[in-house]
Amino acid sequence: MRKLAIYCLLICSLFLVIFSSLIFGAMHIPIKEVLSILSKYLGLHDANVNNTYEGVIYIIRLPRLLLGLLVGAALGVSGAAIQGIFRNPLAEPGLIGISAGASLMAVIVISLELSLLASLSNLLGYYLLAFGAFVGAGVVAFLVYNIARTDGRANVATMLLAGIAINAFAGALTGLITYLADEQQLRTITFWMLGSLGGATWQTVWSVMPFIALPLIVLPLLGKSLNAFSLGETQASILGLRPNRVKTQVVVLATLAVGASVAVSGIIGFVGLLVPHIVRLAGGVDHRFVLPASALFGALTLTLADVLARNLAAPIELPIGVITALLGSPVFLYILIKEKKKLFN
Repeated sequence: MRKLAIYCLLICSLFLVIFSSLIFGAMHIPIKEVLSILSKYLGLHDANVNNTYEGVIYIIRLPRLLLGLLVGAALGVSGAAIQGIFRNPLAEPGLIGISAGASLMAVIVISLELSLLASLSNLLGYYLLAFGAFVGAGVVAFLVYNIARTDGRANVATMLLAGIAINAFAGALTGLITYLADEQQLRTITFWMLGSLGGATWQTVWSVMPFIALPLIVLPLLGKSLNAFSLGETQASILGLRPNRVKTQVVVLATLAVGASVAVSGIIGFVGLLVPHIVRLAGGVDHRFVLPASALFGALTLTLADVLARNLAAPIELPIGVITALLGSPVFLYILIKEKKKLFN
């Protein structure tokens, strides 16, 4: 009953934030106009709508809203899945370097201007950036997990230290590329570093949807396996689970989701850390609940952060990565202080 109430609260809050995203911005659009435009798109009735309002919603706000929902859900469910694999609430895609690896590869693709990747560009087209980010995220995930692995189990302290080292290395390479970049490339690279949904278009939404839809569908189906995995790899094997297979599935799917998200929105930190932890506090540790609820709460959190980024200092738009970092940093410190004995003793 409690979990059902949490689902209802998340869904109602998400609808509220969705309408807020469509209403508020540099141009305020009345709720009546928003409803009329949405009704027209849904084919409920042929409403006479304001063409200016319709253009703002269709060209700018609706793609941005959908991208925020997709990226937020992807980061939320990926964070929950990675925490389940590492069996620790501190294991977050940005913290262990996955986001930095994805961002570095995206910056490399941007800086090369596809000139050295002509054949791949012809093959993958607009998907090349997402593919590059996925490769970067995958390489980092593989390195971190294998560096942290001791006697068949990932050591959390080693994982965090490896993440710090990889973040520093990726940051140094990104800084070097930034130093050598021209003005056009510099503006684009800055986008990846700060995080933003400002580049959302319908093409962006459709290009990233396949990469995010698959993890959003499959990861929640692994909830029962992650519950068994939380008992330890030995116990999970006794229960008939194949730990290596589950780890591979989770890492690949989470990497796919994070890589695609970084490719279109840049580095957005702390969503993968903040969201699953709050979900567990509210509804328990059952991954059959945590994974889908984290997807909903992640979509809600990032969409709300985008609304705040667009309106707090209007008409100036704040980087969404700044908003999520301000929200997530205190939570991370709280988790670290509360769990330090369990984690590092």
